[in-house]
Amino acid sequence: MIFLCIGYLNSEKMDTRPKEEIDAVMKECLPHLEEFYKNGQVIIDAGLESETKCLRRLNGKVTVTDGPFTETKELIGSIFLIEAKDIEEAIQMASLHPTIQVSAGEEFGWRIEIRPVHYFKKSE
Repeated sequence: MIFLCIGYLNSEKMDTRPKEEIDAVMKECLPHLEEFYKNGQVIIDAGLESETKCLRRLNGKVTVTDGPFTETKELIGSIFLIEAKDIEEAIQMASLHPTIQVSAGEEFGWRIEIRPVHYFKKSE
């Protein structure tokens, strides 16, 4: 099965920190990423920029609006796709991600949401 994992963060808590501190935390993530990638079950792992656009059909026309649209302090900071036999294995895999492994993540509100992907077509 394929699972979409969504990494959240509290941008207010991270944005108040000096760049050097954030850089040090990101450097701490690297060994955890190596361990996360080791077994080959990670299909894609990507960080997201904060800029968003929302497309919707309204009165027969496509409208585009700026975002982000979350009303909370949490933002989606990353996504990754993993392949696992079931949700338990997906949880085990996601727990290796730096979001969970790096202690500063607790202070910055880092967390991961895991969702099974029901309709998935790999591009050829």
